[in-house]
Amino acid sequence: MKGLKLGLVALAVIAVTGIANAGGVGYIDYAKVIDNYDYAKQVTKEVDAKGLEMQQFLVDKEKEYKSLDTPLKKQTFEDRVSQEFKTKESAYVALREKREKEVYDKIQDAAKSVMVEQKLDAIMDVRGVFVGGVDITQSVINKLKTNK
Repeated sequence: MKGLKLGLVALAVIAVTGIANAGGVGYIDYAKVIDNYDYAKQVTKEVDAKGLEMQQFLVDKEKEYKSLDTPLKKQTFEDRVSQEFKTKESAYVALREKREKEVYDKIQDAAKSVMVEQKLDAIMDVRGVFVGGVDITQSVINKLKTNK
């Protein structure tokens, strides 16, 4: 009986200590972070510029196509342009994915740093939080601005 009481007391102490050490959950508004992060804006401009280059490529090729006079020339042209466009499109997608990952990784590193500084247990996106938590959005933005 004495062992059972001692065990319950020990269990209660562990439970209370665990609760006391819990730092809570933080959350960030990822869209707001992106909107206030200069590097993310720069990446967006770069990717958008590449997209516009692809659109201009198609406009230019359409003009060339209209100037061709025989069906054979048109078919050869279509095949060549189709292959060129696929290559450009693959390069565009690879660039976009690479740059988006860079931005995400930098934001994630800043969020991890804030999590450690504020002794939080986890960081969530604001869309996953219904009630409670600590908004660390501005802290993450500030961390990103100081880690240029």
